[in-house]
Amino acid sequence: MFARMILKAFVRQWKKMAMIAFTIALGASLATAMLSVMMDVGDKVKQELKTYGANITVVPKSSSVISELYDVDGENLTDDYLAESELGNIKTIFWTLNIVDYTPFISTQVTLPDNDTVKVSGSWFHHHMLLPTGEELDAGIRSLRSWWTIVEGDWMDEQDGNTEPACMIGVELAQSKGYHAGDTIHVCGSASEADLYIQGIYESGEEDDSIIYTTVDMAQALGDLEDKIDSIEVSALTNPDNELALKAARDPNSLSIAQQEVWYCTAYVSSICYQIEEVITDSVASPVRQVADSEGQILEKMQLLMILITILSMIGAALGICNLVTASVMERSQEIGLMKAIGAHNAAINGLILTEIMCSAIIGCFAGFFAGIGFAQIIGHSVFESAITLRPMVIPMVIVLVILVTLIGCIPAIRMLLKLSPTEVLHGR
Repeated sequence: MFARMILKAFVRQWKKMAMIAFTIALGASLATAMLSVMMDVGDKVKQELKTYGANITVVPKSSSVISELYDVDGENLTDDYLAESELGNIKTIFWTLNIVDYTPFISTQVTLPDNDTVKVSGSWFHHHMLLPTGEELDAGIRSLRSWWTIVEGDWMDEQDGNTEPACMIGVELAQSKGYHAGDTIHVCGSASEADLYIQGIYESGEEDDSIIYTTVDMAQALGDLEDKIDSIEVSALTNPDNELALKAARDPNSLSIAQQEVWYCTAYVSSICYQIEEVITDSVASPVRQVADSEGQILEKMQLLMILITILSMIGAALGICNLVTASVMERSQEIGLMKAIGAHNAAINGLILTEIMCSAIIGCFAGFFAGIGFAQIIGHSVFESAITLRPMVIPMVIVLVILVTLIGCIPAIRMLLKLSPTEVLHGR
């Protein structure tokens, strides 16, 4: 009998039941899409932000002290260097998979044919290396400085097999000296001299525009700096800082053993810096705060936005259900009054109404969930140019939200049903 009553209710009020299912489907689709994107967006946002440069710099301890005392960045003011042979150790730390790119820098002064002195910086461009873990990595400033504009020529590539010494020069230096891509520059360093073929001319919009960039080996040969590097720029995927991360950044030794384990095993920028210092001798790894902080802030704001959209969509669905269920109860007031008059209890009538609504909600939740997966993929491909991975946790979260929204939306109708008087309803009042 109970099933027949529900079936007849669907037949008589199929339009309202369809509208309830549609309302639930809209809310469930938005909730599914936003939760799926929110749970998968972290790494994608971080990958996008990597195009704005490194978020960690590694320098010798003595250079770090001088920089802090005199507020001088970007120069090695001491005779201390890092060892090039230890570069592969960076990919042996606990968070090795979070290190997406890094490159060394070694600078020296050279003299041009017109006796002007300019800075030559050796670095990786598209460097292929075998790691101590057996993995392979392609790294360099081609990806770390992706905002550079190539004015003439092209990027250098260590993998092209060209044996001729090459370089890239900044647009300011090229304009002041009249250099063009394809020309050759004769440079004299403190230890040797060389003819460098200009592979390309770049524009960075910074002081780099007056620098000559070449390979690490060539810069070391010009300045007699074998196996020496000034600094390392590291691009790592990190978690936003919280109180624990800030406390550890000030003094890791102030943490308790339990706190140290949590901090060390979480991809905070401070914990990654600490682990880099463990594998690079006499080094200081520091976060580039403008980049590291912006990553956390942007990610938090995006997640907050998605949570707000989910909440608002659920509120809208609850209001829609409230109106539809209330209208349904008002239309069926005589039927409900008759049920009460022949002895039906409020609990039984409430159970009947809720069962009807829950059946519609299940249909809407099922349809909305799959529609939400489609919306999430559209967002992923249009914004991040990659698919959104569905996290299993999304399924129970959407189910719980739909149940809560449906029950909340039914509350006004249930209250009205409880106050319904059979005598008044059956007499048309």
